[in-house]
Amino acid sequence: MDRNYDVVIVGAGHAGCEAAHASAKLGAKTLLLALNLDTIAMMPCNPAVGGPAKSHLVKEIDALGGLMGLASDATYLQLKTLNLSKGPAVRSLRAQSDKKEYSMWVKHSLENIPNLDIYQAMVTNLLVESSSNVTKVIGVGTSLGENIYSKTVIITTGTFLSGKVHVGLKSSSGGRAGEFASFGLTDSLVSLGFKSRRLKTGTPPRLDGRTINYSVLEEHYGDKTPSFFSFLPDRPAREQVPCHLTRTNEKTHEIILANLDKSPIYTGIIECVGPRYCPSIEDKVVRFKDKPSHHLFLEPEGRYTKEIYLQGCSTSLPIEIQWQIVNSLPGLEDALIMRPAYAVEYDYFPGTQFNHGLMSKEVEGLFIAGQVLGTSGYEEAAAQGLVAGINATRYVNGLENFVFERESSYIGTLIDDLVTKEMNEPYRMLTSRSEYRLLLRQDNADQRMTPIGRELGLVDDFRWSVFNDKMEVIKNEKDRLAKTKVRPQEEVNNILSKYGEAIDEPITLEDLLKRPNITYECIEQLSCPREAVIPIPSFEIETEIKYEGYINRQLQQIMQQNKFDKIKISKEINFKELEHLSNEAREKLDKIKPITIGQAARIGGVSPADITVLLASINKKARFAEPVMH
Repeated sequence: MDRNYDVVIVGAGHAGCEAAHASAKLGAKTLLLALNLDTIAMMPCNPAVGGPAKSHLVKEIDALGGLMGLASDATYLQLKTLNLSKGPAVRSLRAQSDKKEYSMWVKHSLENIPNLDIYQAMVTNLLVESSSNVTKVIGVGTSLGENIYSKTVIITTGTFLSGKVHVGLKSSSGGRAGEFASFGLTDSLVSLGFKSRRLKTGTPPRLDGRTINYSVLEEHYGDKTPSFFSFLPDRPAREQVPCHLTRTNEKTHEIILANLDKSPIYTGIIECVGPRYCPSIEDKVVRFKDKPSHHLFLEPEGRYTKEIYLQGCSTSLPIEIQWQIVNSLPGLEDALIMRPAYAVEYDYFPGTQFNHGLMSKEVEGLFIAGQVLGTSGYEEAAAQGLVAGINATRYVNGLENFVFERESSYIGTLIDDLVTKEMNEPYRMLTSRSEYRLLLRQDNADQRMTPIGRELGLVDDFRWSVFNDKMEVIKNEKDRLAKTKVRPQEEVNNILSKYGEAIDEPITLEDLLKRPNITYECIEQLSCPREAVIPIPSFEIETEIKYEGYINRQLQQIMQQNKFDKIKISKEINFKELEHLSNEAREKLDKIKPITIGQAARIGGVSPADITVLLASINKKARFAEPVMH
């Protein structure tokens, strides 16, 4: 058997699957390695996709030609748009997914992609060769003594590197409950000079739905007319399943506070940091002592199982305490636990050791993506995997890394944060992390990313034609709104009065739509649009018209920032020797090695004065570079 590949991917979670899909689709001979082929694209925690900022990532992945949006649309139990009462920048789609179906759908898709092999193995070491002060990856070694050779390797091992599972004061080796941890690879990387650290995450108990009293719980349904993650047409219509809400109470809090001495977090057994934005139930009770209760959602794990996920109740307390907590909750007095909650700690590699293409700065051809890079969440992992898959294939073909700009996408924001900022906790994508969020909405992800996907070779002819049809419809409708006027007739003002508006002189539909109270629905009542080849994307059009001034302001900000992003910093510059830099700036710049002034300016600890010193040095040595490829 030929054991030589262009790209080898270690780990088949959400990062590994997107990386494999991208590299194989781009023509690279690809091998995806999994510890267990039955857990490809597994959802070990909440079986859900999307939510605030995360839906933006999924939409961008789809617009680029990735898998996650299609998989979510094909396997949802419930679809719901969140933050409808807020501005368009923070609206987000969330899918409750069928855990088993999702994994099977992705596995089936990967098994039918040309250029992709899938193999079950544990990777224990990297194979490298060094010459002329350059170290290159040439493959991986497995626990069975096999050597598999490749031009590039992408590490997407999730929580499995030296993973340890904690339930109370008991611990055991494992990447997830019931699954082996992976050993050897961390040591191999550390021997090559990489720095590794530890993080932790956790998950709540799963309950037997047959033992829950739903009659006392609040029901929460999906949208009657759901939106979808994929921009492709004809998304599947599936029967939606409700979720339910319960709340902690005084008794729940008493149980938790009385047993903190049995928590591995509060006793110091787990010393590493967990995700701030997904705290354990004991953290919530301790940190928010003045809050009488906390919401907990009961979410189905699948259409053909009675397992229920108790969202918001992540814990590592002993199992006997978990029983007490669960049975203290309204509706769960007689509930049975099917799977105990647990915490898992694992090795990760800080992102400052990698560049914006997710390739190592020290070992050529070595890429990384996902939780092993310090993130939390399936969506963050998938986005990184897609970028790593693209750039690994470009490396094989002798091309430069493709850099996703911070101002172009949440993907770009995510990666820029990871490789320029030092994180001490699992990174979670938030809309507040993007200073350009009004431009980077989930509804216009295809406008921003599909042309890029086409340029890279990921967007096929069908998706490209769908995109172009949509853009033509948007153009025609915006032209119509700009040219069509309505006059102050009784019929017109009767319609406008329903929206608290009136006109006393002719006005274009475009100018009318700019008014805060006027919606596209109102415009349709005043003047029906002509038929189009696809449904008119009214929300997108309304947002672009209504927020035109704010959007133009952000575009101006981006133009200013681009001036810095186009000034490249030569690899020859020795930051330690630059005079007038602060000591902290020297240390951070030497560690992160930014390639542009814009990237340097976003590093924590690098001040505007330090940027002035860098610019002066570049001017003095005449080391202006060609614009970085984006």
